[in-house]
Amino acid sequence: MGLTGVLLAVDAGNSKTDVAVLAPDGTVLGAARGGGFRPPVVGVPAAVGALAEIVDAAWAAAGGGAAPPVFAHVAACLANADLPVEEEELKAALDARGWSRSVRVHNDTFAILRAGVDEPRGVAVVCGAGINCVGMTPDGRTARFPAIGKISGDWGGGGGLAEEALWFAARAEDGRGVPTALARALPEHFGLPSMYALIEALHLGRVPAERRHELTPVLFRTSAAGDPVARSLVDRLAEEVVALASVALGRLGLLDEEAPVVLGGSVLAARHPRLDARIAALLAVKAPKATVRVVTAPPVLGAGLLALDAAGAPPEAAARLREHYAA
Repeated sequence: MGLTGVLLAVDAGNSKTDVAVLAPDGTVLGAARGGGFRPPVVGVPAAVGALAEIVDAAWAAAGGGAAPPVFAHVAACLANADLPVEEEELKAALDARGWSRSVRVHNDTFAILRAGVDEPRGVAVVCGAGINCVGMTPDGRTARFPAIGKISGDWGGGGGLAEEALWFAARAEDGRGVPTALARALPEHFGLPSMYALIEALHLGRVPAERRHELTPVLFRTSAAGDPVARSLVDRLAEEVVALASVALGRLGLLDEEAPVVLGGSVLAARHPRLDARIAALLAVKAPKATVRVVTAPPVLGAGLLALDAAGAPPEAAARLREHYAA
């Protein structure tokens, strides 16, 4: 196989990693999937080592040799690359692998943004386990937030919504708070009779902490059934999404221009009617020229498009790559 111009696209999220080897014309030569990318848990060397195994598998799927070549460019969209200092550390670790003399590390939210726009211009808000927002323009300017939890001012995300739902439900059951159907719906999801029983099960580990995210869809179902407390949480999430998007648009000078606002992640891609309507209404006030798009394409598409952008590939290459992931 000729190696000239071959590109590497990486989308490494908390739960899974997708890698694609691309020809300069946008053809996917090989791909592989592996586990999540979690440097804060396992350390940067171990996380990059696990990523290297997935890169090797993608290269093997492309029909290459035992070791990857020197790629023309590597676009690595990585979870936990939330601060510039983290991007620099991860880039140094990727550079040390010798995959390319041209390596660009992006926060993984940029992959979703690029997957949802026709050119590198616009803003994306992603709400999955957490919440984040980034923006970019063709001249290379970006807008972003630390997005590392409450200490950086974040509110929302699937995990945060579950915690809020539990808080309101616990207080409703013991009398400290207002009544809410969440006090019944949350424990019923786990087959438990009360919030007290759910609190005990979570505290003692009988319900693993990682299962808390299952409560986010319960919250939305309870909201759709008309519960005022659940509805207030959904409405607040809409406010957070629009606050992030409008601030990012303003930083890039796009607040008064037509610009896409891409929504992604499991919570926003689920298309909850009340949440969608509230976001549209608030955005119409804060950024009336913005156009909302919901992206459901795999984020590795965005990483691939960023690689093609860096390589100066023609528009037909991007179109070919989009066709591959639309199939």
